Amino acid sequence: MCAVATANPDAGEADRLARVPSTEEAVPLEERAALHTSNRPLLTIGVMAATIMQILDSTIANVALPHMQASLSATSDTVTWVLTSYIVASAVAIPLTGWLADRIGSRNLFLGAVVGFVIASMLCGLASSLPEMVIFRVLQGVAAAFMNPLSQTVMMDINPRSKQAAAMSIWGMGIMVGPILGPVIGGWLTDNYDWRWCFYVNVPIGIACFLILWALLPSREIKKRGFDIFGFSMLAVAISAFQLMLDRGQTQDWFSSWEVWTEGMVALGAAWMFFVQLFTAKGPMFDRALFLNRNLLTGVGFMLVIGVLMTATLALLPPMLQSLYGYPVLTAGILLMPRGIGIVASMYVAGQLMKRQVDPRLMVGTGLLIAGWSLYDMTSWTLEMGQQPFIVTGLVQGIGLGLVFIPLNIIAFGTLDPRYRTEASSLMNLARNIGGSAGISVVTALLARNIQTAHSEIGQHIPDPGLVAKDPVVSSITGGATDTVLAMADGIVNKQAAMVAYLDDFKLMMILTLASIPLVLLLQRPAPPKAGDEPVHVAVE
Repeated sequence: MCAVATANPDAGEADRLARVPSTEEAVPLEERAALHTSNRPLLTIGVMAATIMQILDSTIANVALPHMQASLSATSDTVTWVLTSYIVASAVAIPLTGWLADRIGSRNLFLGAVVGFVIASMLCGLASSLPEMVIFRVLQGVAAAFMNPLSQTVMMDINPRSKQAAAMSIWGMGIMVGPILGPVIGGWLTDNYDWRWCFYVNVPIGIACFLILWALLPSREIKKRGFDIFGFSMLAVAISAFQLMLDRGQTQDWFSSWEVWTEGMVALGAAWMFFVQLFTAKGPMFDRALFLNRNLLTGVGFMLVIGVLMTATLALLPPMLQSLYGYPVLTAGILLMPRGIGIVASMYVAGQLMKRQVDPRLMVGTGLLIAGWSLYDMTSWTLEMGQQPFIVTGLVQGIGLGLVFIPLNIIAFGTLDPRYRTEASSLMNLARNIGGSAGISVVTALLARNIQTAHSEIGQHIPDPGLVAKDPVVSSITGGATDTVLAMADGIVNKQAAMVAYLDDFKLMMILTLASIPLVLLLQRPAPPKAGDEPVHVAVE
């Protein structure tokens, strides 16, 4: 552990600082941690509980959407706001993490976020209309925004350099497996209880998490620094307008509508002003040193792709399995579990390879190739296939994603000054959230549009229903009624058109994944720690 220091501590503060015996000054760098806690394993459990709880809620409601749609009087287009409102709120609030952690203390912020998340979860379970649900999901997303980057920072700070790859493996499993377990848990709760329990389940977990963090969580040094209100406002407006444009585009016929044009221009203008403020203001929201780190910037780009790949895929598959293949809610969730098994297995392998000094850039490139291949395989799915393709493809895709996530985080943070960890983690999570929310909106909009296009194209090849009705076999089933034949034909066409639209979405995600692989060439391999390096010094509240 490292010695702990604050700026001009008085006698009272000195009593509450975590002091480390001077004998540890001789401990090698690889065995030093930036943050001291009396029970690292138990604190890890508490931190991971918070991580899994908040990331789980990005997908736990996926399989329950049809039930929520009826209960909240929503349409199939608007009910997806239950997913995107949570993700967008998180994306908007994430940039505040670094400033708030410095201003009120990372410990206080983490504890407050857990309390806020639990309260918002209870309100979501009590919602009686779609507007209420969206408002409560926004509150839940704001609280969740702080938990993710803080949990990653804590996991890195309480572990010495030699154990950070293993710590990131544990943290990454929560981030990557949480969305996979979400549909399974959500399906089981919806089948056996009610969709509202998808939110009530957070209450006991959140209480246990809060108690552990209250007892063991230390804090980084509190620093009084200004807040770039203009930069934050412009970023919030840009993200919100961009997401609104994506959500409203399909119903407003995209750029034939002045509303969509206005939202797009507002998003573009706000984003431009944010970057001008970032690179010209004296005290910008993010330290400009972050944007001089090539590994971090490349990692942010990869996180956008991972956000699309993880969140959009999991938004498409549950309704596809239920509507086109007729699987129950719980079965649909179980069929997504192999993805989680693949992620856990490959993350363990990635951690072991990192210990053996295997180039992490090679693992990132290999993982993306594997994930791209799995999406290519998904473009050949048919309506007549059994469960095996879902299981095998999900397992393969999980293996690919697991190989990407841990090495990418090690690369992104490996060349970064430790004092920038919280802000860098905020940027990485912001990129993943934007990728996820934009991905859901884009694939949902393309799905609706491609269903209409495919239905029109397939319908042109349907013979005259009157002639079909006279066929002896058809007549024995329908009684020769033309309307019945027409309804049956339309149902078949609808199903085939939806399948074509899903395959088009998978193809788009495959292209995006493969197109991101050249970014690996921009990554630099982190250098091993030097004997004279020192970890960041922090105070413990």
